[in-house]
Amino acid sequence: MIASLLPDGMSLAHYAGMAAMVLVGACLQGIGGVGFAMFSAPIAALFYPELAPGPLLALGGPLALMSALRELDQVDWGAAGVALIGRVVGTLGAAVCLMLLPAELLTVMFAIFILAGVALSLSGRRIDASRGNMVGAGIASGLMGTITSAGAPPFALVMQYLPPPRLRATLGCVFFVGAAFSVAMLASVGRFGRHELLLTAWLLPLMAAGFALSGPLNQRVPRGAVRGLLLALSAFGAVALLVREAVGY
Repeated sequence: MIASLLPDGMSLAHYAGMAAMVLVGACLQGIGGVGFAMFSAPIAALFYPELAPGPLLALGGPLALMSALRELDQVDWGAAGVALIGRVVGTLGAAVCLMLLPAELLTVMFAIFILAGVALSLSGRRIDASRGNMVGAGIASGLMGTITSAGAPPFALVMQYLPPPRLRATLGCVFFVGAAFSVAMLASVGRFGRHELLLTAWLLPLMAAGFALSGPLNQRVPRGAVRGLLLALSAFGAVALLVREAVGY
């Protein structure tokens, strides 16, 4: 009965797998401020390619908004504005790249850059959340997010030393506006239509449930664990993307 209501004859097992992925990813983002696309995008690329990048971006937008609203008094509006300038520039560049260059090549390049950034962070060298670094992270996020749906790693590296509430709230604002702009760009190049919209609608309840689960965990996760989570998710996402390209998915 339920399977008959799913879009385009999708099996219940297939939907259950996507739902579980979205639930966990939303919970991770509710805790760390990032994590939804970083966790979900590599899995989707391997097993649920219909979700990347459009539906994941469309789900990530309202999820980011909920993160911002939950801790609105913690938003660093100056940092958010600077980051959004870079994000818009990067998204426009991504739209051009999607029309002119193979996405596989860009994905490999970005994954390598992410791993280099994680290695730099683990080396003990501090990456400050300066205006220049925030703009650069925004440009990289716009490019990566629009092409792969995983645009969080650049911000995770630059903002990892901020207090978790400020990080979550500020990135929530950035990702909400950024995701909306990325979806609009995807629609303009024919990469987001009715099918993607239906998939998004079917997974919205699971996204909301995952975010709700993160609430009780926020005060129990120490700052050091949040930083470790961000770096681990960045590395995991990068390695998974490289594996996807290596096996030819």
